[in-house]
Amino acid sequence: MADILVPVGFAIFIWWFSTGLILWLDRLPDTGVRWGLVLSSALAVAALFGLAHTARQATPTGAYCAFTCTLIIWGWHELTFLSGWLTGPRRHALAAGTVGWPRFVQSVRAILWHELGLLAMGIAVVLVTWDASNTVGIWTYGVLWTMRLSAKLNLFFGVRNFSEAFLPPHLKYLQSFFRRRRMNAFFPLAVGVATWVAVLLVQGALDPALPPGERAGQWLVAALLALAIVEHWLLVLPLETTALWRWAISRGDTAAAAKEGLVHAR
Repeated sequence: MADILVPVGFAIFIWWFSTGLILWLDRLPDTGVRWGLVLSSALAVAALFGLAHTARQATPTGAYCAFTCTLIIWGWHELTFLSGWLTGPRRHALAAGTVGWPRFVQSVRAILWHELGLLAMGIAVVLVTWDASNTVGIWTYGVLWTMRLSAKLNLFFGVRNFSEAFLPPHLKYLQSFFRRRRMNAFFPLAVGVATWVAVLLVQGALDPALPPGERAGQWLVAALLALAIVEHWLLVLPLETTALWRWAISRGDTAAAAKEGLVHAR
């Protein structure tokens, strides 16, 4: 039972804590955000070396290390996006009444640099772990990238919840590219395929002949995919999507409000 509970619990905790940490850092005053970017950049470089170091270590420790290193790399990208440092060439709201292909093109332009950065880092993750016995890093990054792309497409096609509280003030214009509706035709397909893959991962992890390192890795990736599926459901269910990270958002907003007050005081 510990073979299941430990990796699943680890994946849940690091997903919850890292998300909250990014939200909190992005709501700090400008100096804090800059230091956060500097430190996270250094950690991302170290994480790439960590992936390369554990690529030949098909052990439970190697699986946990590769999983954590990949999340650190992903967290750096999230912080660069939320801080406004790496978004896209379009940095203002969509013109009212824009629909169809023009809406899609402008939506892509709003996040283009971020998407290209994710692709470049994905290639780097593949290169440092290519033909290795420990592929947890590749699988982890693949789940993160695929499910985040799916979430963005669902926001574009239309969902009930935008999770607006996750967007800092300087990115509120991104809401103009979203569409609010109860559900869209793409959502069931995306969630259905993801759920099928998650079931396959769980079935593989339950194989008693699977080596311990591979078993730990599959449980970590399966748990992460399950969490991403839950995040997808939060897009369409009438639930509060920010409750798990209220501690990060509220503290960050307090700091942001204090900063805004100082600006007006001047």
